Amino acid sequence: MSLGGGGQQQLQQLSQEIQALEEEKEELENDIEALQAEKAEIEEAKEALDVLETGSTVQVPLGGDAYVRAEIQDIDEVVVSLGGGYAAEQSSDDAVDVLEERKDAVDDQIDDVREEISTVEEEQSSLEQQAQQAQQQMMQQQMQAQEQQQNGE
Repeated sequence: MSLGGGGQQQLQQLSQEIQALEEEKEELENDIEALQAEKAEIEEAKEALDVLETGSTVQVPLGGDAYVRAEIQDIDEVVVSLGGGYAAEQSSDDAVDVLEERKDAVDDQIDDVREEISTVEEEQSSLEQQAQQAQQQMMQQQMQAQEQQQNGE
């Protein structure tokens, strides 16, 4: 019956690998949610730049969920983060272009993560099939062992 024990060990290993893939898939799905939230913020910023005018009153976040009202002095002076801790003052049209490029980059990241999820799902499906086959082999071996015991009695 050592074959049956080996089959059990193989099933346990496959089960652990399937669980690890499931956790990886959940992390990737969380990454997509974060990227989609970032994309929504970019869209909000673009819409605000399209709607706001010099003299408009806005709520400016101070952090810690605190806001202050402020009047826009010049909508054509927009400070946009360039990444790496750097920012630059740009016209509102140029700022919209930067935001659009950033949104496109986020879309590319989302597509990449979705491809990773597909790869993980394919691997997970393959392992599940292997586990099913291993379980069937183990059951066949157990049935054969029972038949041998009955014939030996």
